[in-house]
Amino acid sequence: MDSAGQDINLNSPNKGMLSDFMTDVPVDQGGAARTPAVEGLTEAEEEELRAELVKVEEEIVTLRQVLAAKERHCGELKRRLGLSTLDGLKQNLSRSWHDVQVSNAYVKTSEKLGEWNEKVTQSDLYKKTQETLSQAGQKTSAALSTVSSAISRKLGDMRNSATFKSFEDRVGTIKSKVVGGKENGSDNLPSPTGSGDQSLPDHSPF
Repeated sequence: MDSAGQDINLNSPNKGMLSDFMTDVPVDQGGAARTPAVEGLTEAEEEELRAELVKVEEEIVTLRQVLAAKERHCGELKRRLGLSTLDGLKQNLSRSWHDVQVSNAYVKTSEKLGEWNEKVTQSDLYKKTQETLSQAGQKTSAALSTVSSAISRKLGDMRNSATFKSFEDRVGTIKSKVVGGKENGSDNLPSPTGSGDQSLPDHSPF
């Protein structure tokens, strides 16, 4: 019977026996799970970096736990002080905006915008545009002033015209007649006591 065909059944009396061609294969004890070292790093440096990574990750977990405990304590203090969630949100927004304003990115962005603004305002195109807008505004103001003067002059001419004066005279005459009629009507009203010269008839029986 060939050795390659030996019985490898676990219940076989020959279990644990390997074929002759497998006896010379070397076996790496614990080296199979190890990843190759990063290029440019020695094994000692890699081990040191891995140890530092584990330490940093543990510190992150600890800091998260501490932060969660602090947030719970802060919420309890706010609840006891009667502070609402809206007040806390306002404080957080104010603090966040302050942090943004003092951040390097915000400062650099502000400086960059200031430089761009200065370049734009000093450019020939901006100056020409500003001059054009200024001239257009002056022309518009002059045109409006001319229209206003023309309307005022036209109204003055209308008031001095014969037609307007005739109309004004007629209105004055009608007003005088209406006022005079009211005054005359009040004089002709009968006296509440009757005529002054007439005496009341005597109704005595005898």
